[in-house]
Amino acid sequence: MSIKVFATQEVQDLLTAAANLNSDSGDKRARQITHRLLSDLFKAIDDLDMTPDEIWTGVNYFNKLGRDGEAALLAAGLGLEKYLDIRMDAADRQARLDGGTPRTIEGPLYVAGAPVRDSVSKIDLDPDNEAGPLVIRGTVTGPDGEPVAGAVVECWHANSKGFYSHFDPTGTQSDFNLRGAVKTGTDGTYEFRTLMPVGYGCPPHGATQQLLDALGRHGNRPAHVHFFVTSDQHRKLTTQINIAGDPLMWDDFAYATREELIPHVVEKTGGEALGLKTDAYKEIVFDVRLTPRVEGKDNQLVNRLRASAAA
Repeated sequence: MSIKVFATQEVQDLLTAAANLNSDSGDKRARQITHRLLSDLFKAIDDLDMTPDEIWTGVNYFNKLGRDGEAALLAAGLGLEKYLDIRMDAADRQARLDGGTPRTIEGPLYVAGAPVRDSVSKIDLDPDNEAGPLVIRGTVTGPDGEPVAGAVVECWHANSKGFYSHFDPTGTQSDFNLRGAVKTGTDGTYEFRTLMPVGYGCPPHGATQQLLDALGRHGNRPAHVHFFVTSDQHRKLTTQINIAGDPLMWDDFAYATREELIPHVVEKTGGEALGLKTDAYKEIVFDVRLTPRVEGKDNQLVNRLRASAAA
């Protein structure tokens, strides 16, 4: 059947009542957003002639999504996080806030609480025989190109199995393995001594991969390293770099790859003097340029639930 009832007064009254739209109680913004989203859903049901079976399949899916704890992962996989970046990029262009290191998605796997070191941090806490040593270093500057002292650079990435500490289903990693934070000195430099990451895939039996399978999509990411960079005088930067040469570089299920965020990987020697596991190692230089606050405020701070642990 193809029944159109969305525009009827009965349905419009139902939407108004369900969102409590005309009330002064509750939160006005919550009422506004709920009314709009519910209206869009009702209209989609009409336009696509969705069946009750399809609707309840969707409801059951959201129950599974919650049980699996994958809502943030799905947000990345369906492009929601990328869309937020696109909007923030557009807002920056409108405000003529350009020239900074590009942002890209945070993803769902950050853990707060990593100990902050001065300038250099060795973050491969657990052994990993399959991963070679990697040094990531760079300089944090402001919009004027001058070094930023006292900036905090955080990084986190997966191990050679594609698992992140704290979320590792094997339970073999300590909470802050391959996670760290350093404070830049007067020269604005930072350095992480770590191991080469690989990409990861969504849990194969999880809700995110279930939907991706229905869409005929894979749920894999290329090798990458996440960063937060914060400073008292600048806006927070949320970004990540990709490891050059990964075959999924431009086929990231989370749409996070940006051309400016693929630094060169250089072969180096002298790793033993740095405390690395072998003398030969790889190095990535990733310099960061921060952007100024807007009327003294950091409009890049995003409030979302994040995991935390004690070091």
